[in-house]
Amino acid sequence: MTSLELLVGNLALIAATVSVLWLCSLWLKNASIADIFWGAGFVVITANSYRLASADTLRAVILLVMTSIWGLRLTAYLGWRNWGKPEDYRYAAMREPRQASFWVWSLPCIFWLQGLLIWLVALPVQLGMLSAEPFNWVAAAGLLVWIVGVLFETIGDWQLARFKARSDSQGKVLQTGLWRYTRHPNYFGDFLVWWGIFLVAAGHHGPWWTIVSPLLMTLLLLRVSGVALLEKSIGDRRPEYRDYVSRTSAFFPWPPKR
Repeated sequence: MTSLELLVGNLALIAATVSVLWLCSLWLKNASIADIFWGAGFVVITANSYRLASADTLRAVILLVMTSIWGLRLTAYLGWRNWGKPEDYRYAAMREPRQASFWVWSLPCIFWLQGLLIWLVALPVQLGMLSAEPFNWVAAAGLLVWIVGVLFETIGDWQLARFKARSDSQGKVLQTGLWRYTRHPNYFGDFLVWWGIFLVAAGHHGPWWTIVSPLLMTLLLLRVSGVALLEKSIGDRRPEYRDYVSRTSAFFPWPPKR
């Protein structure tokens, strides 16, 4: 199995998978399921890479476990959080001006685009399955970074879920726990997860050009679908958020300003 064969096979698989997901979105009249699938999409590609590469190295097994834990946890959490709720306001805003054509527009512009992003971000995992290099200190450092990232993301999501479950949280902002040090601990956790996966996959002499993966994820988290998008309207919905912004780091954890 060559690198090209592996990558092409995975691209075809993720394209087919998100196309089926698109059909489900038409039946549900809800494109938000694309968000729920995001983590699971990486598991699909990683598991298929492991199968196609006939991988049996320690690095391959660890990559499979790392990606599966992160992806399945994220999908389970988002599925639980969004179950029974109407379509996310972002997708509703995309749907509103298109109405009759949204059903066909959403396939390339939402689902195929997401599949392509998953495939690109997962490049280190895919190629790491073909590596015969022994697990070394670079990979061990990456595993440590990943562990911190998963803990950060999981604890941040748990703290936010507990806060939202309180009867007095309506219109308020969580400012304790990890949220005291960063306005987006879950996104920061994602950031660490993918830099950690990259280090494990690349090892000491791996394909370092796959650094495009964590760089792309960082761009998405900071400038596209993460921090920038969420903070466009949250100040209008939660008035005290403006004061929170003035005191709290946007992304990287840091002690709050007094």
